[in-house]
Amino acid sequence: MLQIAGLVVLFACVFGGFIMSGGSLSSVIEAVPHEVLTIGGAAIAALLIGGSMYSLKKMSGDFGKIFNGPKWKPSDFRDLLCLLYLLTKTMKSKGLIALEAHIEKPEESSIFRRYPKIGKDHFALTFICDTLRMMTMSLEDPHQVEAAMEKQLDKHHHEALGAANALQTMADGLPALGIVAAVLGVIKTMGSISEPPEILGRMIGSALVGTFMGVFLAYGIVGPISVRLKAIIDEEALFYHVIRDVLVAHLHGNAAQISVEIGRGSVPSVAQPTFQELEEALNNIPPDHG
Repeated sequence: MLQIAGLVVLFACVFGGFIMSGGSLSSVIEAVPHEVLTIGGAAIAALLIGGSMYSLKKMSGDFGKIFNGPKWKPSDFRDLLCLLYLLTKTMKSKGLIALEAHIEKPEESSIFRRYPKIGKDHFALTFICDTLRMMTMSLEDPHQVEAAMEKQLDKHHHEALGAANALQTMADGLPALGIVAAVLGVIKTMGSISEPPEILGRMIGSALVGTFMGVFLAYGIVGPISVRLKAIIDEEALFYHVIRDVLVAHLHGNAAQISVEIGRGSVPSVAQPTFQELEEALNNIPPDHG
C-alpha cells in the first residue's frame, strides 16, 4: 500500500540519514520509551479532554479508511446512478403512488434490494427516501429542495470530518508537547549539573529527543494521516452530491436518463463511468418483477 511504503521511506530516510552522518541511534532508542510516554500520553489526554465519545468512536472506525481508501468504489457510483434512474423513471412513468411503496419501506423495495451496499448506508438511504418523500408531499420547487438537501449534506459532512479535524489538532499540538518533554529533560539535566561532561551531554541529547519526537510525529505521521483522512471523506461526500444532482435535475423536468447523466458529472474522475459505460449499465438493468 502507498501509505505503508510512505512510512517505510520516512523512517529509512530520517534515521538512515542520521546514521550516515555519523549519528548513533543508541541514545535515541534509549530515550524513546519515556519520550513517547510523555508526548504520546499528553497528546491522547488532550484528545480526550477536547473530544467527545461520539468523535472518539468515529475516529476508531475511520482509521481503516487511511489504508483502504474511500468506501465507494467505481461500481458503487454506477449502481447509484442505476438506482436513481429506476426511482426517477418510476416517478415519471408510474406516478407518486407507485414510488411511495419503495420509499416508505426501502428494505422491502424491489428497487433498493438490487443495490444492497447502498441500502446499508444509513445516510444514503434516508437522504434519497426523505427527499423523494418531500416531492410526494408536493414540494416540487427545485430550488427549495436543493437548499434542503444542501443543509443535510453540510451537516453530514461536518460530522464526518470530526476524526480528521481531531487528528489535525493533535498534529498541531505535538511540536509543543515535544518542547514540554525537552524542557523536562533539561530540568532533569540541570539537577545533575555536577556530573562529568560526557554524562551531561548524553542527558541533554536525550532531552532533545523530545523535541525531535514531537516534530517528527506531527509532520511525518499524524499530520499526513489527517490530510489523507480528510481527502477520503471529501471524496466519499461526492457520492451524496450525485444523489442531490440527479434528484434536482429530475425536478427540473428532465427525463430519467438525462438526470442521471447530469449526476454522472459529479462522480470523481477516478470512479466516473463513461457515457457508454453508464448507458450499457442502464440498458442491462433487468426488468422489475417486484
